[in-house]
Amino acid sequence: MILDYDSLEPKERYHIITQSVIPRAIAWIVTEARGLINIAPFSYFTPLSSNPPTLIVSIGHKVDGTPKDTLKNIRDTKRCTICIPKREHLEQLQKSAEPLDKWLSEAKEFGIPTRRVFDSFPPIVENISLAFACEFYQEVDLGGSRTVPIILEIKKQYIEDRVISDLREFKIINLALGRGGGDYLIDCRKIDAPKI
Repeated sequence: MILDYDSLEPKERYHIITQSVIPRAIAWIVTEARGLINIAPFSYFTPLSSNPPTLIVSIGHKVDGTPKDTLKNIRDTKRCTICIPKREHLEQLQKSAEPLDKWLSEAKEFGIPTRRVFDSFPPIVENISLAFACEFYQEVDLGGSRTVPIILEIKKQYIEDRVISDLREFKIINLALGRGGGDYLIDCRKIDAPKI
């Protein structure tokens, strides 16, 4: 079967892409504006480059066409913290995906505890093993799309002490939570690949 993306509706494209690009990491993005902590998950997310150290995340708009709070906050403050969620965060992660009024905080409304580990950046979610303190780098114009890819430069990274002893031996693959289509995936397993 060959699919012509020009003949597909946006919802059909979304479904096919999310079923095909798996697993996808989840960026649980924490922003802070107007004294409120906003926490929201995004699965259109991946590393982009190691020089400069950058990540890219695509953020959509609300049903009414206005930018999601995460997008607005990154545009306004130029900073965010990206947490990599684990299995124990699944319930809170799902709750934080629910739309809230811009004057409400997911941290407060859904009981998601946070703590500060970076100076001048939003806090991380409690019990996170990995988090990136990022600054806005560039916005990508997709020509009228309701999805806005944001390139973020990694300025600092938090790694939980118990999962790292040496940067060369750093492995956390089986701790992260990801998406496979519309489902959540956990405990990715390493397999041996032939030497090339």
